[in-house]
Amino acid sequence: MKHLVLMIAGLCGIATANAQINLGKGYLSGSFETNTIYYLNDSKIGSEPTDHFGSNNYLKLDYTLGRFSAGIQADAYLPALLGYELGERPGANHFYLSSKYIQWADTNFEVLVGDIFDQFGNGLVFRSYEDRQLGINTGVEGIRGIYRFGNYVSVKGLYGRPRLYTKYADSWVRGANVNVSLTDIFAMDNVLLTLEGSYLNRHEALDKDAMRDFAALGLTGPDLNLYSGGINFNWKNLFFRGEYAGKGKDLPTAVAEKAVNGRAVLGEIGYSRKGLGVSGTFRMLDNMGTLISLYETGTGNVLNYLPAITRQYTYMLANLNPYQVNVEGELGGQIDVSYRLRNREDRYRYWIFHGNLSNFYTLRREQSQTGNRELLWLDMNFDVERQWNRKWKTTFLFSFQEWNPHHGFKHRTYVSNIFVADVTYKIDHKKSIRAELQYLLSDEYEGDWVAGLVEFGLAPHWSFYISDMYNKDLTKTNYYNGGFSYTKNRTRIQISYGRNRAGYICSGGVCRYSPAYTGCNIAITSSF
Repeated sequence: MKHLVLMIAGLCGIATANAQINLGKGYLSGSFETNTIYYLNDSKIGSEPTDHFGSNNYLKLDYTLGRFSAGIQADAYLPALLGYELGERPGANHFYLSSKYIQWADTNFEVLVGDIFDQFGNGLVFRSYEDRQLGINTGVEGIRGIYRFGNYVSVKGLYGRPRLYTKYADSWVRGANVNVSLTDIFAMDNVLLTLEGSYLNRHEALDKDAMRDFAALGLTGPDLNLYSGGINFNWKNLFFRGEYAGKGKDLPTAVAEKAVNGRAVLGEIGYSRKGLGVSGTFRMLDNMGTLISLYETGTGNVLNYLPAITRQYTYMLANLNPYQVNVEGELGGQIDVSYRLRNREDRYRYWIFHGNLSNFYTLRREQSQTGNRELLWLDMNFDVERQWNRKWKTTFLFSFQEWNPHHGFKHRTYVSNIFVADVTYKIDHKKSIRAELQYLLSDEYEGDWVAGLVEFGLAPHWSFYISDMYNKDLTKTNYYNGGFSYTKNRTRIQISYGRNRAGYICSGGVCRYSPAYTGCNIAITSSF
């Protein structure tokens, strides 16, 4: 603990004093992040941790010299925070090198050797990325090359093995992506039109001595092939994006009982003009989950990117039960409409009207007991934001949510009606106060909830907050929190204390489960 504190203090001091460090003819930049929690016993929520200390730490350094760049990232889990699956993996309580690379980028080509973070298309076939909030790092250790034929054609190829938590998987991926700009080829005016195609191969030896009989499940070879094709079209205020993806026989989840083919369709269309924005997204998934390794489980064991296409909330009660994507089969999408009405005489006065609808159903008969298509998720919501003058701003939100706790297998849903009032008052150019009042009305699941938050900002350095979330019916439990943050230059320190409800934590539509806990948290982010 002492060494951790000294390391944090030293790194924050460097980051505060320097925007970057000149090193020879190049320069060194970097970042440091720590999220540390001291856990307390709390019988009210059944939290009795065996280890009262958890700390996730990340140090990233990058060096740039002209067209050459290199970097490393070291992670330390001392041990990992509760709810992070990598905390249960070998080596999770030690320092380890989580990524490294060297890269040369010229006008027409790039070569990178090391850990690759990239995606093909919208990620339906392949995406390697890091998300520290979820505890995911699927960087591919290998080589990637990119060549551009002017502005007309771009070709990308990669080969390597993906990371799975604290180690690399015993599977190899190789693939290519081609992007063709018809706009530049045919010299189109006011039109953006591109075509994209992708191919990926996952190679993993099928161990005959494994606990699962892969041949009996329908897997006869070590190779899985995935492919996709997409289009991107923009004209004036209108845009359209579409992609189709397919894959060979595979196990879509770690507990799947047979290998099946997979496919996916994604389409998005939108229009914007003079304060009006309208967009619609449609997606069909049919056994499109793709594992990094057939021998492993967990949220991080995913080779592609299939996020929830729903509204992502920041309000506590609206985000109480977020939607979990059904990779075995789902059909649906969302529609989003917003309109901004500004006062021509006073730019500090405006209205923003916003509405959103997301709706998803099961895809096939065998996904439900009844053989009928079952509702997975429905969220109808609207909010109105009003800036009254330089000092006052209000936001009112309503959300009707209906969700299926059995992923559509049983004909059973829960309904929540959520009301939110959000008021901000700017005292002067440095001080402001914001308050939230939320209520969740439901006759099912856990019943009614009430929540509130008060936040005081003292620019440019300080912010203080207190919040509470209370279940009125089933558990009659308070989930209280309070804390403050301090920001200077590129360093931010936040200290908080409170009780946290068990549930899903989401980032970009991808979620992980976090157990309930009570504790004191210190989070530091710093860059130079």
